[in-house]
Amino acid sequence: MLPVDLPAFAFVDLETTGTHAAGDRITEIGVVRVERDARDGAVRTTEWSSLVNPGVPIPPAIQVLTGITDAMVAPAPSFAQVARDVTALLAGCVFVAHNARFDYGFLKHAFARLEQAFTARVLCTVRLSRRLFPDAEGHGLDALIARHGLPACDRHRALGDARALVAFLRAVYDALPAAAVDAAIKRLLRIPSLPPQLPPDALDALPEAPGVYLFYGDNPLPLYIGKSVNLRERVGAHFSSDWRSETDLRLSQEIRRIEHEETAGELGALLREATLVKARLPAHNRALRRKEEAGVLTFRPDGMPQFMPAAAIEPHALAGTYGPFASRAAARACLRERASEQRLCWRRLALERRPQGPCFARQLRRCAGVCVGEETPDAHDARLFDSLASVRIPPWPARGAALSRERATLGDRVDVHLFDAWCWLGTARDEGELGALLDAPPRPAFDLDVTRLLLRRHAARTLELIDARA
Repeated sequence: MLPVDLPAFAFVDLETTGTHAAGDRITEIGVVRVERDARDGAVRTTEWSSLVNPGVPIPPAIQVLTGITDAMVAPAPSFAQVARDVTALLAGCVFVAHNARFDYGFLKHAFARLEQAFTARVLCTVRLSRRLFPDAEGHGLDALIARHGLPACDRHRALGDARALVAFLRAVYDALPAAAVDAAIKRLLRIPSLPPQLPPDALDALPEAPGVYLFYGDNPLPLYIGKSVNLRERVGAHFSSDWRSETDLRLSQEIRRIEHEETAGELGALLREATLVKARLPAHNRALRRKEEAGVLTFRPDGMPQFMPAAAIEPHALAGTYGPFASRAAARACLRERASEQRLCWRRLALERRPQGPCFARQLRRCAGVCVGEETPDAHDARLFDSLASVRIPPWPARGAALSRERATLGDRVDVHLFDAWCWLGTARDEGELGALLDAPPRPAFDLDVTRLLLRRHAARTLELIDARA
């Protein structure tokens, strides 16, 4: 029941004090390691389990569900005491679990508290069941046990549930062609087919952490720059055998080396990607390349719209303008859309140059008539500004430069981003860098992608700012 090129699986189940990996703790670990002997091809199974003293009380509801009580775990070893055994059992294995994000996340946090890294290829049996049996009702472990007639001894205990997962995989191989199961497993694992010109361990140097990655060919300038909240997984996805895009196929042919920069979180990765792409101009990044044609809309005293290009934008004057837009054409498209929705005048919106008489939209009965005196300019403009409210740039929500702290999910890394007037001034990774940045912050400079990013986070109320002068 093992694919030929995946010689070892570790079926894992954890019992815990709750559902939050960052705050709750492990109370029991069960592992069934199934591996193929490289010498004779025989498949061997090793079982291991242990209660774990979580160091915190187990909630009563969890005690009822699992049958694991505070009294049972009191004499049990701590996770630190079993960590070496767990590491040895999982070494070189595909990590298999039901709702694997839960178990994998708990183990990553448990190892992180010991300042140890833990990574593995992860196979989720929920996702495998959904892929192989898309029409089945329910893919929880109880549903799998009932549907496939799996043994259900010691349900909600770690080793019992791990054994059920082994039985599930065996049942799947009995029910379906082995090639189909192998293909489904490999697809879910996103096993990369690394280009031959890259070393076999090219992905091993990449962390399962947020950051940016740079692909290089034979030249000193990068071919491609990307970002992800999981660098190893994202880079591996570029080299999956299904070649989801033409860009990925071309990159696999041209790439010669990979570099990366780790960040504390997604915001830092997004900011770093945007600036690196504009500075390095990689051949395969189109969307984030320099956009000199970007800008915002303003309105003259006579009510006519005016496009202000990026080079003319003073960041501290962004509040009250509209956008930002990638180009003049994008701004005009926005006005045309509003005109269609609100029966606005094309001539007053500068969408046509007809000097007098009814505008083109009026001739199609799609203008309320400001161009022929049937609507006042004030009434027309009030409807226009109401329709543009969603793209109106609000005032900067701080009195000046402001800080935003971003903490890594694992480890103690903290990045401090400095912003002003919807612009990014820089990121500090320690007290020295922060002091230097605050003593001489660069002058804000408009960047379409950064401004869009900050406006989206502000609208979603996920941009937490602290006055830099505090």
